[in-house]
Amino acid sequence: MKKVLITGSGGLVGSEAVKFFCELGFEVMGIDNDSRGYFFGKNGSTKQITEFLLGKYKGFSSFDFDIRENDNLKSLFKENKFDLIIHAASQPSHDWAAKEPITDFTINAVGTLYLLENFRLYNSQAVFIFVSTNKVYGARPNSLPFVELENRYEINPGHSLYDGINETMSIDNTLHSLMGASKTAADILTQEYGKYFNLQTGIFRAGCITGPAHRGTEEHGFLNYLVKCILNKKRYTIFGYKGKQVRDNIHVSDLINAFYYFYQSPHLGEVYNIGGGRYSNCSLLEAITMIENLLGHKAEYDYMDKPRLGDHIWYISDYSKFKDHYPKWEIKHDLKSIIDEIIQTQI
Repeated sequence: MKKVLITGSGGLVGSEAVKFFCELGFEVMGIDNDSRGYFFGKNGSTKQITEFLLGKYKGFSSFDFDIRENDNLKSLFKENKFDLIIHAASQPSHDWAAKEPITDFTINAVGTLYLLENFRLYNSQAVFIFVSTNKVYGARPNSLPFVELENRYEINPGHSLYDGINETMSIDNTLHSLMGASKTAADILTQEYGKYFNLQTGIFRAGCITGPAHRGTEEHGFLNYLVKCILNKKRYTIFGYKGKQVRDNIHVSDLINAFYYFYQSPHLGEVYNIGGGRYSNCSLLEAITMIENLLGHKAEYDYMDKPRLGDHIWYISDYSKFKDHYPKWEIKHDLKSIIDEIIQTQI
């Protein structure tokens, strides 16, 4: 039986990966200590998701420790031969990182280093997938020549990046946010373990990952949190850019499917931008309108003119490199179907 290790196994990406690989017949081991409950409070906790997965899947076991506990990681790697490692655990919020920079960096960067080193020493035959972020590009995308439309910012159709931002964009000499900096360190470490040690590592720089299992809060998981606010008639706060900031959104199941393609034919230290691309994207105002139409009532929101530090004005992923490498992979969920699924699971 093939074996997979998933960090952050109670989170959005981790829990979907648990389901996917358990249903394929893998033995799945997860690491999750419900750090989201610490970061974001009760509404962000993943404890119930972990309990649900343990009850549903006999092939799943969960370990309640922090990825910064290297002795526990070392024991786990020595005692098991993993075919695949999916590293999805992180501190994911710009704003929260500024509250505790050392906590943020040690989880995102040092925790990743511990995982990579144990992978190299004890499971070097495995495939290692790191869930990175578009925040490694920092504020660089904000230097693009935007056109302000009625409900969104855009770039001209003739621009070289109209189809989305690709992996050639510089990550240097720009504001990242502390979370962006810690994830960048982890991203480069994972590349280096692939290229320097000839290990099968893949780095996926994701846009907005979403889905019904997301424990969205104000600080992280905007689409899920926005649906909850409008559904429950709770006031939402828009931070800057007139609400016209654009995000692409990829359903978590489409992302996990991409991981599976990489696992079956891995590369060494390869980087991929991944997201909804031109197929699934929206501005905040457009998302609000779509949710209002689906629910049949108006959103209540406030506007703060100051954007979040390091926030993107416009970000659409160009995932053509991944498609070139894995042409059979396809995105199956557009924005409307994603929002409708979130709504149905909340009602």
